[in-house]
Amino acid sequence: MLRLGLVVAAIVALLDQLSKAWILDFFGERLPAAPFQPLTGFFNLALTWNRGMSFGLFNNDAALNAIVFTILAVVIVGGLLVWLRRIVDPLLAVAIGLVIGGAIGNVVDRLWRGAVVDFLDFHLGGWHFYVFNLADAAISVGVGLIVLDSLLSRREAPN
Repeated sequence: MLRLGLVVAAIVALLDQLSKAWILDFFGERLPAAPFQPLTGFFNLALTWNRGMSFGLFNNDAALNAIVFTILAVVIVGGLLVWLRRIVDPLLAVAIGLVIGGAIGNVVDRLWRGAVVDFLDFHLGGWHFYVFNLADAAISVGVGLIVLDSLLSRREAPN
């Protein structure tokens, strides 16, 4: 299952970086005048830079953020890799791969760009969900699958 999880992680990280390169190119000619493009009645492209963590927490210009959040992500990915080596369930391998790939995609942004590129803006009327990216979506889906697996699994407790 290690190989499956690593392939999923690589695909997620690659698609995440390609989508961010595309969005930066898309907005490149419009900036700074228009970092926002409505597409539907519920979805916009909105270029934002997140120097913090999930949901914009600690999103300030502190240079220390990139270092702290990168180290934290590396530690988490390391723990997930150890877990990935031990599992036998393909769904769980995919879930862990999604989380690893998403974390790697956001770490690449922090190291390369100094902040994470977010651009997916879903809204309902005037209420906007947090702007996010493919890496964030992969992490959320992966964590959801891990939780679902833990709730549905019927593993016997060790004696």
